[in-house]
Amino acid sequence: MAIDLPFIWAGIIAFAVLAYVMLDGFDLGIGILFPSYPARAHRDLMMNSVAPIWDGNETWLVLGGGGLMAAFPLAYAIVMPALYVPLIVMLLALVFRGVAFEFRWKAETDVSRRLWDSSFAWGSIVAAFAQGIALGALVQGIPVKGRAYAGGWWDWLTPFSLLTGLALVAGYALLGATWLILKTDGEVQSKAIRLARLTGLATVLFIGAVSIWTPFLEPLYMARWFDFPQILYTAPVPLLVAASAYALLRGLNEGRELLPFLAAQSLFLLSYIGLGISFYPFIVPPSLSIWAAAAPPESQGFLLVGTMILVPLILAYTGYAYWVFRGKTGIFYR
Repeated sequence: MAIDLPFIWAGIIAFAVLAYVMLDGFDLGIGILFPSYPARAHRDLMMNSVAPIWDGNETWLVLGGGGLMAAFPLAYAIVMPALYVPLIVMLLALVFRGVAFEFRWKAETDVSRRLWDSSFAWGSIVAAFAQGIALGALVQGIPVKGRAYAGGWWDWLTPFSLLTGLALVAGYALLGATWLILKTDGEVQSKAIRLARLTGLATVLFIGAVSIWTPFLEPLYMARWFDFPQILYTAPVPLLVAASAYALLRGLNEGRELLPFLAAQSLFLLSYIGLGISFYPFIVPPSLSIWAAAAPPESQGFLLVGTMILVPLILAYTGYAYWVFRGKTGIFYR
């Protein structure tokens, strides 16, 4: 039986992107929530909660982008021209926020520290918004003619992509708030609970709006969600979203610490599954499938050997870092 390498590689890239969103999402959410915590001690505590793990989380973004270029070069060649602007803005924002993360600890005056704090917050907000816009532009479809991008320079900027951009900012803020509930206590945790209620409501509303809009973008999406018998397989997804939203609310009302974080992560996981249901097997919807965009089998097979070694190593050191720095976060200065 032949091995379906394009399918395997599509799964690897999908896993890498999901891991980035779920792990780096709360990291970006910390920055998005920074303006809500004006006190220096609170901001120091927030930064310390992600300091040991924030740069490692972005490893998954590198794996996803590098895997797309190597395993699906045609898709990479089409997606990049279509999304140059939001992707470049995202990368610049991530770099800017990384610089701010390091330099705020070395600031010698309150003015310079506030400058770096603002840079960290805006870098996080812009990066999250750009990621959401890129996602929305991909979901709404990228025009392809032959083997090249056939759209315009501004095709990525639409009401739908702006909606998904705002949705991702709200979702990351929810992840950040639930992370603070898990990792802090006292005033920081109390405010995080209030923020989790607000961002949780916003996230659920955005999920609903995007879910209602998406089927009208392409006939394929409409058929996947509403035609019989497909609806029998897709119906559990919105039901599980409702269950996760209830678990989030219940966890916040009962003062639970882990449950809100897991519920928020579940909302992201289910939303990701919903996107996969909408346009699988297309890697560039609505016209380019994973098999049409795949690199030669020899290339994918060679890359798969290295990936099978690399991914377990990444999982191991990521898990070890989270284990070592488990529990509540204290304040320390570098």
